[in-house]
Amino acid sequence: MMLEPRGEPAQEALGRQLAGLLRPPLIVYLEGDLGTGKTTLTRGILRGLGHNGTVRSPTFTLLEPYDLGRWRLFHLDLYRLADPEELHYLGLRDLLDQDSVLIVEWPQRGGLALPPADLEIRLAYRADARVLEFLPHGPAGTALVAALAAHLADAALDESGDPLEVSRH
Repeated sequence: MMLEPRGEPAQEALGRQLAGLLRPPLIVYLEGDLGTGKTTLTRGILRGLGHNGTVRSPTFTLLEPYDLGRWRLFHLDLYRLADPEELHYLGLRDLLDQDSVLIVEWPQRGGLALPPADLEIRLAYRADARVLEFLPHGPAGTALVAALAAHLADAALDESGDPLEVSRH
């Protein structure tokens, strides 16, 4: 499935809609060049899950944890990862449990130290929009993409009543 959110607010709104469909355990890879909106999408997901605090890109810290009450979300940005072995020092194995969702930016830098994704979201530039390609892996990813497609088909409006400017390919 491919979507084209038109502008940062639409991309964040898409993240809010995706949030309601996430169920741990889940690993999501966000792949794309600098500035394609990986952190914007993650901010929308966290807002949709009820997080009202700051959402930073963990470019320098590599990891930002969010305790969401019923489960946890870990946002990893591996852009500055020098060696995949560093993931062991971050305690990656301890993050992988039944009550966690991992969202990983720049997953290719994690190599084999990173567990496989349930869902890959590839982000790219296109004129006045970003293109998001959703690639499911396994049952959890397939179910998530199917649920998102059904949700978007049912809801042409975002929470504010304004049209959610997302076009589908």
